[in-house]
Amino acid sequence: MTEQRRIIYQIIMQSDDHPTAEMVYARAKQHMPSIALGTVYRNLKLMVDSGEIRHISMQGEPDRYDKTLKQHDHFVCVRCKKVFDCFTGDLSEHIANRTGIEVISYDLNIHCLCDDCRKLELQALQQ
Repeated sequence: MTEQRRIIYQIIMQSDDHPTAEMVYARAKQHMPSIALGTVYRNLKLMVDSGEIRHISMQGEPDRYDKTLKQHDHFVCVRCKKVFDCFTGDLSEHIANRTGIEVISYDLNIHCLCDDCRKLELQALQQ
């Protein structure tokens, strides 16, 4: 494993915020100022392809990366864009039973207001 890949992997493993490639790049530059953005993108793709990390497609936003490989879904705050884990259980069997279609895989992003943004909205309404 190259030094660049090791740094990128450690950043993902230490992140709870499902970072974008740009976020990983900014954090990697703190450890290796000479690292290039292209190097980050290439290594993230290699890690996704090898099953070391998970890629999260985001509609209208930069894609994110996840250290948790176990099947789970994601909440996405519509206000602050925070992404956090949602363990609903595997919905494949439920979907197959309802539709008659065998599910091979799926990605589910549930749009919401996170607790922090919900509190801010309640405070704004009270003023």
